[in-house]
Amino acid sequence: MKKLLNVAGREFWATVTSRGFLIAIMMVPALLAATFVLLPRLIREEPPVLSGELALIDRTHRVAQTISRKIAEAGEGRSGFKLRVRELSAESSLENEKHALIGDGPRLALAVIDSEAIDNPRQKAGSSSYRLFVRNKLDYRVEHLIENALHDSIVEERARAQGLDPARIQELVNVGRSDALTVTAGGEHALAGVLHAVLPLIFMMLLFMSVMVSGQNLMTTTIEEKSSRVIEVLLSAVSPLELMAGKIVGQLGVGLLVLSVYGAVGLWSLKSHALLELLEPSLVVYLLLFFLIAYFVVAALMAAIGAAVSELRDAQALLTPVVLILMLPWLLAAPISSDPDSALSVTLSFLPPLNSFAMLLRVASTNPPPVWQIWLSIAIGFASVVPALWFAAKVFRIGLLLHGKPPSFATLVRWVREA
Repeated sequence: MKKLLNVAGREFWATVTSRGFLIAIMMVPALLAATFVLLPRLIREEPPVLSGELALIDRTHRVAQTISRKIAEAGEGRSGFKLRVRELSAESSLENEKHALIGDGPRLALAVIDSEAIDNPRQKAGSSSYRLFVRNKLDYRVEHLIENALHDSIVEERARAQGLDPARIQELVNVGRSDALTVTAGGEHALAGVLHAVLPLIFMMLLFMSVMVSGQNLMTTTIEEKSSRVIEVLLSAVSPLELMAGKIVGQLGVGLLVLSVYGAVGLWSLKSHALLELLEPSLVVYLLLFFLIAYFVVAALMAAIGAAVSELRDAQALLTPVVLILMLPWLLAAPISSDPDSALSVTLSFLPPLNSFAMLLRVASTNPPPVWQIWLSIAIGFASVVPALWFAAKVFRIGLLLHGKPPSFATLVRWVREA
């Protein structure tokens, strides 16, 4: 046990004191801060400065002036934004007018209003009141502005055709909205809905990052020690099993450190927005349990891969299938968190090595599974750790002192069978 702890301590300190680890562990909080603080201030919602024309074929002969007014109103207060409306003849050739959108001419868009857009509002399914053609690479905000102007203008003229006052109708349909407030024992919270929507993904990210950082460090250090022959010196003092166990325990401390740092950042963010009470303490407990399950399974695979190869580039062939499997919960995160009781969600919750990620998504969702399902998934997860560590121990013992051509998965299985 003393030798195991010595190896674990060496593994832990060698990792956490490296410059690359310190930079990596601080990079994610810095990127998150930049994303949530700086990015919203850098994104402009208003259309860019431009000058051009919107060509209009109005086959109703009643909408052109209204569209011109709507476009002018939308451009008020925007310096340099000049979008002119040019009305074309109703008999104009559509193909010829579309051709003017090609190149660097002043025409930015062409709108064609259907002849029955005003008098026949009850159109058949699949039909449209207007068609819009835009030039290549037109800013989506300009396109959205034009679409809103066309829509509002057609609605306004329909109201006039029915003898109604468009201004009065706008007053009636203009309903002020306020964000829903979640009521708890500690008060009312405006951002609770957003939190509950993103909470499963946040917990998923915490689990994935902490497991992958520590697991990849384990593989990398093993490969480096093997290629530099340091592993031979270590094996003169400890057994292969003690060395593998010590490295896994040491990187477990690294993973817990990463989880603690990122978790503390998340808790601080919730506290700063007065949302901390919305986080159930049981979620933190489940996160820790699923981290242990996922870490030991991933660490076992990483230790086996690290011992089987002599160069880092040789590990890619063995590492790629593992990473692809672990990425599957990310690809299915949206359907799992939105429908945690579906057959897919329930099946993945009991299927190692994906069960830790899938069940955590379900637990953090707005519709958590029954408690018995959670603990059954935990039991299956810890049970899957045993064969994973057994497999890794067999490969680790054989592969540590072997050099040369990197093995395939079939070779690793043969090693396990022959050990």
